[in-house]
Amino acid sequence: QLQLVESGGGLVQPGGSLRLSCEASGFRLDTYAFGWFRQAPGKEREGVSCISNSDGNTYYTDSVKGRFTISRGNAKSTVYLQMNSLKPEDSAVYYCAASLDLITVQDMCVLSPDYWGQGTQVTVSS
Repeated sequence: QLQLVESGGGLVQPGGSLRLSCEASGFRLDTYAFGWFRQAPGKEREGVSCISNSDGNTYYTDSVKGRFTISRGNAKSTVYLQMNSLKPEDSAVYYCAASLDLITVQDMCVLSPDYWGQGTQVTVSS
């Protein structure tokens, strides 16, 4: 069983930055790929960015390319999402998620991962 706990959300002005963290605990963390998803009120859940453990490949949805960066800590138990140049449309609940590292990171960001965190709210507003 894998447990995921997000932190780092909050209120930020447009153009500002936030860094989300996801702390993972469980068995064989090095066998999992991780991702960040978000869901705004009235909208479908969206895969924002995913990262593979086996080859370090990353995927970003088009709307965040060049602004967001996903990374993993050295111990592979923490996943980060650095969000820069934030826009009001980035406001959502952000979820950390994980699946066994058996599919491409793009597929992981499209399909529903096996494990989810509780979510952290990100609000971009002046």
